[in-house]
Amino acid sequence: MSGHPAIRVTRVAKDFPVGDGKLRVLHDINVDVKSGELTYLVGESGSGKTTLISIIAGILYPSEGTVSVFGTDIYRLNDTQLVKFRLSTIGFIFQQYNLIPSISAAANAAVPLIASGVPRKAAIEQARELLHMLNIGDQCDKLPRQLSGGQQQRVAIGRALIHAPRLVVCDEPTAALDARSGRRVMDLLRDVALATDRAVIIVTHDNRIFDLADRILAMEDGRITHDGTHMPKDH
Repeated sequence: MSGHPAIRVTRVAKDFPVGDGKLRVLHDINVDVKSGELTYLVGESGSGKTTLISIIAGILYPSEGTVSVFGTDIYRLNDTQLVKFRLSTIGFIFQQYNLIPSISAAANAAVPLIASGVPRKAAIEQARELLHMLNIGDQCDKLPRQLSGGQQQRVAIGRALIHAPRLVVCDEPTAALDARSGRRVMDLLRDVALATDRAVIIVTHDNRIFDLADRILAMEDGRITHDGTHMPKDH
């Protein structure tokens, strides 16, 4: 199952301004994530999980340390290079979906392809096929406000997967889904993770899907406190 490191996080710390000072929310994080693995990141709210995955995905700059994604030190890239790298290499599933309200579900899912230069008609057709795989093919022409929370979540998942990124980072991808839909989505994400040149990192509290993980990292107070193949006993 294991492969070469896809992501290498080295001595990463993150501070946020608070009043006249700063609050350190990540402390000296060191972790490698391997290709071909489905990695979960678990921990209580406020433990630093979303901050860490946002740094890994090139969305939030660290205060200290380095992040290498498939051999590229992403925070040595300039802003334009980083945007291009994210577009070609990383898919991010946001907990709040972040769909564009004025365009259809299929057009939302097609955004990464269109942004990378694929003709709009071809991109939307590809998005339709993917949304069908996610069991919402009959919702393609609806606007986000016409969809349920679970349907919006699946559109967001489709958008993250449409351009076949090598790294997929997910923030609670099954939170709004019933057990059957959640399992279907996780089966799809696991298929992505099993590719030898890809990796998937998932922040989750969903104990219905813990059995699918190859590796579980637990966080507490901005530090990684557990790294293993099973949930720690105190979670």
